[in-house]
Amino acid sequence: MVFTTYLFVFYFLPLVLLVYYSLLALGRGIGATAGGVSLTLNAFLLVVSYIFYGWWNPWFILLMLAVTVVNYLCGLVIGRPGADPRLRYWGVTTAIVLSLGTLGFFKYFMFLEINVNHLLSWLGADTVRVLEITLPMGISFYTFHALSYTVDVYRGTAPPVRSFVDFACYIALYPQLVAGPIIRYNTVADQLVSRSHTWERFSSGVALFVLGFAKKTLLANPMGRVADAAFNAQALATPDAWFGVLAYAFQIYFDFAGYSDMAVGLGRMIGFEFMKNFDAPYQADSITDFWRRWHISLSTFLRDYLYIPLGGNRKGPRRTYLNLIVVMLLGGLWHGASWTFVAWGAYHGVLLAYERYRGKRSLYERLPHFVRVGVTFVLVLFSWVLFRSASFADAANYLGAMLGWAGDPTDPAAILLAGQLYTREAFVMMVTCAVLVVWPTQAYEWSASISWPKALVVHPLFAVALLAMFAQSFNPFLYFQF
Repeated sequence: MVFTTYLFVFYFLPLVLLVYYSLLALGRGIGATAGGVSLTLNAFLLVVSYIFYGWWNPWFILLMLAVTVVNYLCGLVIGRPGADPRLRYWGVTTAIVLSLGTLGFFKYFMFLEINVNHLLSWLGADTVRVLEITLPMGISFYTFHALSYTVDVYRGTAPPVRSFVDFACYIALYPQLVAGPIIRYNTVADQLVSRSHTWERFSSGVALFVLGFAKKTLLANPMGRVADAAFNAQALATPDAWFGVLAYAFQIYFDFAGYSDMAVGLGRMIGFEFMKNFDAPYQADSITDFWRRWHISLSTFLRDYLYIPLGGNRKGPRRTYLNLIVVMLLGGLWHGASWTFVAWGAYHGVLLAYERYRGKRSLYERLPHFVRVGVTFVLVLFSWVLFRSASFADAANYLGAMLGWAGDPTDPAAILLAGQLYTREAFVMMVTCAVLVVWPTQAYEWSASISWPKALVVHPLFAVALLAMFAQSFNPFLYFQF
């Protein structure tokens, strides 16, 4: 189940909120502070989260439950007062190996098989039969949630949880289950046992959910159709290639940022506060700045659980550059089991290492700020070609068209493509996206407090977004592979 469907909007969400606040109202009014959330509320959220996740494939609930049980038990071993250091070490090692092993098997085993077959074929040997494995939705997100808890308990930065229901609720909580943001246990541990339910927070959550819903249906989906037309084209002129990759840049941003806004908004509706996941990334004036703004929960997770343990910048410049590249390589592989994702990560890793080597000021100081932003955006656009392409050959052809090295504008296929790309709707949506990515106020801040004028914006916007949802046959879920 995903957020932008009639099933979620008209059935799941209203019923969940109705029952949740009915349970809450047994002991207090909606305007009161929940000074000690009852186990019943978290148990209810756990059940409905499993229903939400299992709607696609009920069997995968067992996989998530297994990851939950392993990390819960390891957390008890690690966090027990006076526990032997060796036992604590083996506890955290067990959790890491089993959790990452599960993630690696489901996400990368087919990738490994295919590459082994390529190697065997190159050597002239017989290939092996590829075992097809279905990728469970959101497995990367809930695995990272579980691991952050176990590692933080081992480090002493998070308290060990005693209630299995509270921990399982944290892992499975439906707002952030399948598309993030990546929530760390130590940021919501207190909220699991005590959180505030007020009309102000609820209305703020509704507004942010609507804004994210509108980003997805009104902006990301139309831009996705343009991007697909360009990336699937057999003949591509240079202007078409730039128009297509720009559309994809807007699609992936408004899709992912929209889902993050919806997740934070849904969390607020039930008393939780999650971190902001995007901070105007296309206003970044360097690649380093871009990664401070894009998918913040992932970049900070990689920093704290991979970059710093590798040594960070504490072991000299060369090791720092290597650490940056390794982290981004693994970050690229996290996004998908494909060499194009690895190359995308390497691209960003090399740029980050280069900026660290030169220093931001020495690299950009002679350029005006708006030029630095433009250069950074173009560098990001090139990276999106790798991210979107199915193979290196496709990426090379597309990049060649962008640079004028490939493509014939007089090709009949290119002429037909132009008719698909340059429609009135595409231009209107493109301009709207361009304005919103540089707009000084973002949805996260705009929705922090709701007034009557803001309510008069939210209600008709939601109506239009709902109409668009019913009218659209194109509603891809980009984060299925994550």
